[in-house]
Amino acid sequence: MSDKSLERHDWGIRNLISLLRNPISLAGEAFAAVSLANIVFLFLVDVLSSQPSPYVGILAYMVAPGCLILGLLLILVGVLVERRHRYLRAAGQPPAYPRLDLNLPEQRSALAFFLSFVVVFVLISVLGSYRAYEFTDSVQFCGQLCHRVMNPEFVAYSQSPHARVRCVDCHVGAGAGWYVRSKLSGARQVYATIFHKFPQPIPTPVQNLRPAQGTCEQCHWPRKFVGDQYKSITHFGTDEKNTPRQIRLLIRTGGGDPTTGVATGIHWHMNIGTEITYAVTDPTREKIDWVQTRNLATGAVTVYKAGDAAETDAQLAAAPKRRMDCIDCHNRPTHIYVPPDRSVDQSLLAGRLDPAVPFLKQQAVAALTGDYNTTPEALQKIERSLRDFYAKYPTLPPAALNNTIQEVQRIYSSSIFPEMKVDWRTHPDNIGHFYFPGCFRCHDGQHMNAQGKALTNDCTTCHLFIGQETGTARTDIVGQKFDHPGGELPEGVKCMDCHSGGVGP
Repeated sequence: MSDKSLERHDWGIRNLISLLRNPISLAGEAFAAVSLANIVFLFLVDVLSSQPSPYVGILAYMVAPGCLILGLLLILVGVLVERRHRYLRAAGQPPAYPRLDLNLPEQRSALAFFLSFVVVFVLISVLGSYRAYEFTDSVQFCGQLCHRVMNPEFVAYSQSPHARVRCVDCHVGAGAGWYVRSKLSGARQVYATIFHKFPQPIPTPVQNLRPAQGTCEQCHWPRKFVGDQYKSITHFGTDEKNTPRQIRLLIRTGGGDPTTGVATGIHWHMNIGTEITYAVTDPTREKIDWVQTRNLATGAVTVYKAGDAAETDAQLAAAPKRRMDCIDCHNRPTHIYVPPDRSVDQSLLAGRLDPAVPFLKQQAVAALTGDYNTTPEALQKIERSLRDFYAKYPTLPPAALNNTIQEVQRIYSSSIFPEMKVDWRTHPDNIGHFYFPGCFRCHDGQHMNAQGKALTNDCTTCHLFIGQETGTARTDIVGQKFDHPGGELPEGVKCMDCHSGGVGP
């Protein structure tokens, strides 16, 4: 290589290095270095921690990478600005770009280093992007990041039958289309959270929720729901002895597909043999004035209208229609805000509250339904209320009173959220009809068809009562001895010894 070429090469390297020596690029280098160090540290924390904070995820995969990219952009901006300044100082002579000559070992090494850096940076970016995508689909991101807004939903979700199902599996489901829609909706929610423009409580039902066919029915197969279910309901009285009353019944769950079972019972509504549509005149869907059923085999259509409907026939015809699905009855499959009456009954039955404490059901429910502005205020006043009342019972052991206070406070913290104005009254549960209209939204005996026949509200349509007792709170079922046809079986004989699944014995 000639001396002239070496001189030109050295000048080009020195020129590139000198371009990086400006305040903007130096700030960008420092910013990028600190960001990269934080990414590595937070990534290790996320990987090695058994229960990482949701804030670690958002810092590691969203905030820190954004800062790193910003630092790299600052380096580039600083180089361009410095080059522009040199151009102006050189009286119109543009500064030369660094020359690339692969015949020079130093430049080959520099290019190899640059390409290696690019490859590593791209791989880290891909990993970070995937982790960021995965993090935005996590329960921690949905439920814990916006703690104040989503705390009621997260706490209720954590105690629900779907506590091991991710939020996105129900609220988003599979497919790119619904994913994009959810992220656009999420952007609006972030804006509402930052600028405190979110409603209190969060309104229900969710109007743009994906149909149950694309979410619930990916795990629950309607065609396989058949038969009846046993249920035991225990209520404790508000008298001094907290007298229990227990109702044992079969719920005629039934099914909707004649190929897998009898098409009868509650799950006749599952849109398998019959399509059910109703008019949405109430945004909360708590009042239904118009219902239409269509037999999918014959095409026969029947319309039922509520006798107390405020809308005219023309208004009902023009109202938006919704095809009934799982969520119209199972509207609180996860975010369940249990009424105090039921919560106290459950704690008494489970032994977390002692039924021997006098008037416990009465006092616990009264304390839970008080008017409180914040959770700390509620917990304080609940304790004061119970201590004041049971001061009249000096023989009550202090341990029993302390346990009672702690359990009632736990019930409040897990089901009532005054900061967001959320409780069982703001989020009605349409399964059943004990505390809310539920089934009676349609089955009230007032929805008539053109022939004057009403949608039934006969209890025995859905329930078969098999026992009612007062003064007993049993958690077991006492059945009858099995009577084998043909006489008593010899000792040691098993069912499969005679029953093969083919020709009977």
